[in-house]
Amino acid sequence: MAGTLYLCATPIGNLDDMTFRVLDTLRSVDLIAAEDTRNSIKLLNRFEIKTPMTSYHEYNKVEKAEKLIAMMKEGKNIALVTDAGTPAISDPGEVLVAMCHENNIPVTSLPGACACITALTLSGLPTRRFCFEAFLPTEKNDRRAILEDLKEESRTIILYEAPHHLKATLAELEDALGDRRITLCRELTKKFETVMPMTLSEAVAFYKENEPKGEYVLVVEGKSLKARKEEKQKEWQQLSIEEHMALYEGREMDRKEAMKQVAKDRGISKREVYDYLIKNC
Repeated sequence: MAGTLYLCATPIGNLDDMTFRVLDTLRSVDLIAAEDTRNSIKLLNRFEIKTPMTSYHEYNKVEKAEKLIAMMKEGKNIALVTDAGTPAISDPGEVLVAMCHENNIPVTSLPGACACITALTLSGLPTRRFCFEAFLPTEKNDRRAILEDLKEESRTIILYEAPHHLKATLAELEDALGDRRITLCRELTKKFETVMPMTLSEAVAFYKENEPKGEYVLVVEGKSLKARKEEKQKEWQQLSIEEHMALYEGREMDRKEAMKQVAKDRGISKREVYDYLIKNC
């Protein structure tokens, strides 16, 4: 019988956030696969956990996954931990999880700390719908393409950023998205946790005068439905009302329904469309 892969969330700063379930699991499994064993040994020592560890990280994620899969096929239970937070979220653990499913090896997740969700709940921005982009790509064309997509994103956007790239990223976000609201979160769960709600222009100005410190989670306001509607109306207004009507009538829409749709598209009353057509057609 195959063993199980346990995705074990670990604290993102405050060690008191460790769950009893994760502690019990780390003590009972046969092996712990850690993103950085030098970092994880501090956590294990803190809780007096003696389970053997092996490294599993971005640079060995495929070849090492094959070895871990072989061990689990033999019945070994393995816990996966990242440096901080939930494994497989912007993390090489997603490769191991996918390979487990391909090999019919059970996977279970032990919930706990997750920086993106912690920041979202602190942000004061809408939480019902959100998208997580993690770190923006470093390759210029890929980065430009993602930022172009985010221009139209109506959900709240969550990004990660390192301190030495923060200033450039904020400037790029303001240039691409306009002056939206943003909440910058750093040192989450730690003694000097900082949550800064402001606008992108204010953030750019602030970090011209202040040097970024610590790892950041950026929570950015999505494009408002009002802004999307106004932009669409501007696009429609590039057509004359006759051209706009012809567009819908060409789709076999009757004249009354076409007038109704044209009025809705342009943000005007149906009577205004009717009066225009009477005078000009």
